[in-house]
Amino acid sequence: MWLYLVALLVLYILRRWYRERQTVSNLPDKHVFITGCDSGFGHLLAKQLDGRGLRVLAACLTEQGAERLQQETSGRLQTVILDVTKSDSIAATAAWVKGQVGDRGLWGLVNNAGIGGPAGPNEFLSKADFVRVLDVNLVGLIEVTLSLLPLVRRAQGRVVNVASVMGRLTLFGGGYGPAKYGVEAFSDSLRRELRDFRVKVSIIEPGCFQTPIVDVQRVQKSLEQVWSCASANVKEAYGQQYFDCYIEKFKELLFTANPKLHLVTDAMEHALTARHPRTRYSCGWDAKLFYLPVSYLPTSWADYLLTRSMPKPAQGI
Repeated sequence: MWLYLVALLVLYILRRWYRERQTVSNLPDKHVFITGCDSGFGHLLAKQLDGRGLRVLAACLTEQGAERLQQETSGRLQTVILDVTKSDSIAATAAWVKGQVGDRGLWGLVNNAGIGGPAGPNEFLSKADFVRVLDVNLVGLIEVTLSLLPLVRRAQGRVVNVASVMGRLTLFGGGYGPAKYGVEAFSDSLRRELRDFRVKVSIIEPGCFQTPIVDVQRVQKSLEQVWSCASANVKEAYGQQYFDCYIEKFKELLFTANPKLHLVTDAMEHALTARHPRTRYSCGWDAKLFYLPVSYLPTSWADYLLTRSMPKPAQGI
C-alpha cells in the first residue's frame, strides 16, 4: 500500500515538474505591462523580461526612474510615467498601452507598484494614513487592472498581482496588511471570472526582501513621525517603552530581509511565460517556512508566536 502511495507521489511531482517547464511560444511578439518599475522588483523584472526578448512596457512614477531603466535595457523596452492614485494618469496610460499593442492585445499585466507605509500600531495612525497606502496598493491596482482587462482578454493573456505574506498573516498595523488581503480577494474573484476567457491570474506572495520599501532608515523615520503625531492619550496608554521596542522589533525584521530579489522576479517571469502558471507563488524562505505555515495554525497559537517577545503597553493588563 505504501509503495503505491509513494509511486503516486513521485508521478505527481514528475508531472508537475514537466508541466511547469513548458513555456508559451512567440515570446518576442508579446507585450507585458509592469507598474512600479523605478526600483525594486519592477525594475529588475523589466530588465529580466527585456533580456528574454519580450516587448516590455514599463510604468515608472518618475522621469529619473524611467531614464535609468532605459539606459539599462534594449531599445525594445518602452517607458511611461504613471501615478496609480490618479484616474487621469491611468486612463492616459491605458490609451498609450492600447496604441503600443494594437490588435494583438496585452499578453501580460504585472501589478507591482506599491508602498509600505505609514505603518505602526493602528491606534497611532489616522484614517489618512490608511487611505494613502490603500490608494496605491489596492485601489490603484484595481483601477489599472480594470482599465487594461479588455486588452488582456483580447490576447488571452496573464494578470500577475503582487500581494505579500502580509495578505495572509499581518504583523503590524496600518494599511499595508488590509491592502494585501484585498489584493488576494480581488485576484481570487478575477481568476474565476476570467477563466472562460482563457486568461490566467497569478498571485505573488513574497516574504521580506531588500527593496526600497524596507529601507531601515526610512522606516525608522516614518515610525518616529507616527509617534510624534499620536495623541497624548494614546502615548500615555502605550508608553514610550512599548513604542521603542516596537521600532526595534520592526528593524530586526527588516535586517533579515532577503537580498535575492530574483526569487520574486523569477516567479513573476514564470507566471508570464509558463504554459501552466501557478495560482500562487510563495517567495523566500521566511514565507515558505514560517509565515505561511503559521497562518494555518489556530489563531491563538499564531498570536502567541507573533507577540511573545513584545512588551506590554503601559496601561495594559
